[in-house]
Parts: sequence; structure tokens; C-alpha cells
Amino acid sequence: MSRMSFAGLLNYGLFGLPLALVALPIYVYVPQFYSARFGLSLTLIGTALLLARLLDAFIDPAIGWWIDQNRHRRSHARYITFALPALIFGFLALFHPLPVANFAPFYWFLSSLMVVYAGFSLATIAHQSWGAALTQAPLERTRLTAVREACGLLGVISAAALSQLASIAWLSTSFVFTLLLASSLLISYAPRPAASNRPDAAEPEFGNQDGGRSDVAQIFASLTLPFQNHYFRHLFTVFVVNGIAASIPATLFLFFAKDRLQLEHLSGVFLIVYFVAAALSMPLWVMVAGRLGEARAWLCGMVLSIVTFMWVFGLGAGAATSFGLVCVLSGFALGADLALPPALLAAVIRRGGHSGQREGAYFGAWNWATKMNLALAAGVSLPLLDYLGYTPGTSDTQGIFALGIAYAILPCLLKLIAAVLLWRAPLRDV
Repeated sequence: MSRMSFAGLLNYGLFGLPLALVALPIYVYVPQFYSARFGLSLTLIGTALLLARLLDAFIDPAIGWWIDQNRHRRSHARYITFALPALIFGFLALFHPLPVANFAPFYWFLSSLMVVYAGFSLATIAHQSWGAALTQAPLERTRLTAVREACGLLGVISAAALSQLASIAWLSTSFVFTLLLASSLLISYAPRPAASNRPDAAEPEFGNQDGGRSDVAQIFASLTLPFQNHYFRHLFTVFVVNGIAASIPATLFLFFAKDRLQLEHLSGVFLIVYFVAAALSMPLWVMVAGRLGEARAWLCGMVLSIVTFMWVFGLGAGAATSFGLVCVLSGFALGADLALPPALLAAVIRRGGHSGQREGAYFGAWNWATKMNLALAAGVSLPLLDYLGYTPGTSDTQGIFALGIAYAILPCLLKLIAAVLLWRAPLRDV
């Protein structure tokens, strides 16, 4: 495909906005919401999140296989249409529980999460695999992922702004989210993959014949096929470690802002600053990737994140200005995490010989890793904090200290490991 117009990029990437509008409440606000609404302990909340995300993670490869198997008969937009009912219904059930939820809040929480995760997974995998099939030109794939992630950041910023306005209840917020999801059907005007990117255009470097195998065997093959590509194995390892490092602060942010900084009333502002900085950084990271390559540019983003976030542990109550500065700089680093790994993945798919054929399998495994990152971050950090004596709303010194270690120190150590792995990985010339 030749250079895509900005209108074409926007038609494709705009769906990232409503997806992100839904994602922020699901991944950031849910723990505090169910702790305050039903009095669930951090251990129960972490357990529900861990179970839901583990189960959800293991359906992603099946979704990727399904998309690949039906790529001749259904467009990516059709799968997004299939995903919307579950996504909308699950979101509404999650944040507007019926009275029956009072009798079994844990099970209502878990079942609502499963429904919304299923819809979110199908929509996300279809959208991302569509983008990977559109172009393999290095600069074009970076432009495409940057536009998609920038639209996602606009959605996150909108969600943070809505949550900051006390006059906007969750019901009206959910109504806005629902309307935006419905309007995402306009994605049908987005560009389609060129003939050179279609399934019959290239012979794969690794085997991909499915004939004679059962559906279960084909799903298993869909899960394992990307790992036959050694470039993907390296990228996947870096992505997992880096993703856990990013997921822990996302899970604990509201608790840290309320109990450590005592700035709960500014939590929405901090999120807006953080994601605005990430959105503004996108053109910079595209330019840096054009000069240094996507892998080196991503490494620069990791280093910036570590240098910036290590300050957080020393911040105390009322440190609004200092934490705001951290949000700006770490937001710039987030731009690299959003724009560059999907572009690297598109390159890795090309090197594996699977362009136009197996994007669904790759993004199924990719989203599996994303879900596992979130599952481990919530399923380990929340019960651990509970065990160490931290409870939401506490002023206990030991609990606040444990919260600081989990929120600031642990992510920096994990990010450092990810940076070393990326430095050693053979990804500079994919």
C-alpha cells in the first residue's frame, strides 16, 4: 500500500477512542468502585480480577484463530460489530449493578468482568490485526499505530475528564460511552488491506497448513505458531515484563493518589495530564523511530520512564506539583510504549512471512500477554498489599510504606529488566 492519507489513518484509528473510553474505567476505576460500593476486600477484588483476566486471556488465541480462519468471508469491521453488544452490556452491568448484586457482589463483579472482557477482546484483536494487515512499510506502520494510539489517548483523556466532573454520574458517563461505541460503526469507511497484503500474496516462512486437523488442534496451533518466530519470542518477552511494570501503577493509582498523596480530588487531573503528555509525545516518537529505529526509540522511552518514576517513592502528602511533573514526563514515556511495540510487532509478522495471513494469531497472543500482565498486576499486588497491612483509606505508616514500594519501586525494577532484555534482543533491524 502507498502512503495512506491522514483521513484514511483517522478513519481506521478513530475506533481506538471509544475503546479507550471503556478501558480506563474497567482497568483503573473498578477496584476502588467495588471496594467503596460493596466493601469488598483488596484480596477479593484482586482474586476476581485475576480469575476474569486469566479466563479472558485464554480465549484471545481462539479469537485470533477465528478471525484468521474467516478472513475471506468477514471483514475486520464485522467482528467489531459482533463485539459491541457484549462490550456495552458488560460495561453497564459492571458500573450499574442491579439490586441482586448486593447478595453476591463478588460473583456479580466476576461475571460482569467476563462479559465486558469478551467484547473488549474481540473488538481489540480485530482492530489491531486490521492495522497490521494494512501496511508493512516501516514509516507507515509507525504512523498508523501512532494515530490509533493517539485516538485511544483522546478517549482516555475524555474518560478521565468525565470522571473528574462530580456532576456527571456513572449512568450519564455510560450513556456517552454507549453512544460513542455505536458511532464506531463508521469504521466501515476505513481503508482495506491492499492485494499485496492479502492471504494469497506471500508464502510463510513457517508452516501454517491447517488441513486435516480438528478445531481444537487448529486453535492450539494458532496459539503456538507466533512463537515459532524467534523475533516474536524476544519481542513478547520484553512486552510482558514491560507490561507488568506499567500495569501495577495503573491498578494502584487511585489508592496512591488518595492515601499516599492525599490528593484524591485531583486524580482525574493527574490522569488527564499524564495522557495528554502521552498524546503530544506521539509525533516525537514517530520522528525518533524514523531516525533510530523502533527498538532503539522504545528503549529510550523505557529509560525516560525509569528516570522519571523513581522520584515517586519520595513524594509525600500534598506533593501536587511534583507528582504533576512526574505525570508529564512519564506520560511522554508512555507514548513510546503505545506507539512502538505494535509497530515492531507488524515488522515481526512480516519477518515471519505471515503478513496478510496470520495477524489474528499474533494479536491473539499479544492480547493474551496484555491480559496476563493486568491479571498478574492486580492478582498479585492487591492481595499482597492486603497481606502487608494496607487497606483503602488507611493512614497507617506501614501500610502507606507498602503502598509506595508497590506503586513506585517495583515497577522501576521491572522496567529496568525490560530495558536490558530489549537491549539484548535482535529487534533493531526487523
